[in-house]
Amino acid sequence: MTERTSRESAQLRERAIALRRAGKSVREIKQLLGPVGNRKLHDALRGEPPPEWTRRPNAKDDLRAEARELRRQGLDYAEIVRRLGVSKSSVSLWVRDLPRPPRTPPDECAKRTSEGIRRYWSAERPVRAAQRTAAIAAAAQSIGGLTGREILIAGAVAYRCEGARNKPHRRVDRVTFANSDPELISFFLLFLDTVGIPRSDLAFQLQIHGTADVAAAIRFWLTVTAARPDQFRKVSLKQGNPVTTRKNTGDGYHGCLRVDVRRSCELYRRIEGWASAVTAGAEVPGGSTTVG
Repeated sequence: MTERTSRESAQLRERAIALRRAGKSVREIKQLLGPVGNRKLHDALRGEPPPEWTRRPNAKDDLRAEARELRRQGLDYAEIVRRLGVSKSSVSLWVRDLPRPPRTPPDECAKRTSEGIRRYWSAERPVRAAQRTAAIAAAAQSIGGLTGREILIAGAVAYRCEGARNKPHRRVDRVTFANSDPELISFFLLFLDTVGIPRSDLAFQLQIHGTADVAAAIRFWLTVTAARPDQFRKVSLKQGNPVTTRKNTGDGYHGCLRVDVRRSCELYRRIEGWASAVTAGAEVPGGSTTVG
């Protein structure tokens, strides 16, 4: 570079910086200086920051300032991301020049983890409950009302699952059904109505832990069964194990109700036949599934 060119460049830089510090934009400086190339002008202004008014506003400037303040308070990236709803890469770019906060103690880490889990399930439980309710309602709607034959089939299968049955070493040939689910008890009573058993042929017994509200439980089952009080036999009290922590406590615990059908030998054999007919097509070892 010649001395003249160097001198002209120095003069151009001096004038351009003066205009820049006077608050002029690059376009205004070019207009005031006359014909000058963009590259030459940018070289002359190198290292000189633009005036504040020429800076384009950034939509995230407020978030950046807040992120830096949170970082100074000692928050880690994950917490800043959660509070501001921005990406971790943005947070890293904004605060990487700030000193790293001291390592979080283990108990504080555990506390934050627990709080995160609590927040997650607070939002997730209602969603899952709604999904579960919708699935149950859709399935129930697909079944619709039951015919007498369908009640017969379902009742026989329910009895095979929950009713008293003959054993190779002990034959009883009588119908006894016990359960703690009031809906299942109600369905079994509907089943007995369907097969023609009068309610007067039924006897009931409440089986319940002695620490429960026995009187309230009796009232509950009287309502479910619509039976007469004299159809209820003496309550069978269960002796609780003081070492075991039971979950079936509180107002929702009503014990287990046993339903006995008097003179039910013939009914028992019919139920066995109905249940066997339902399960006859099931695959058994060495056999095959038949579809009729």
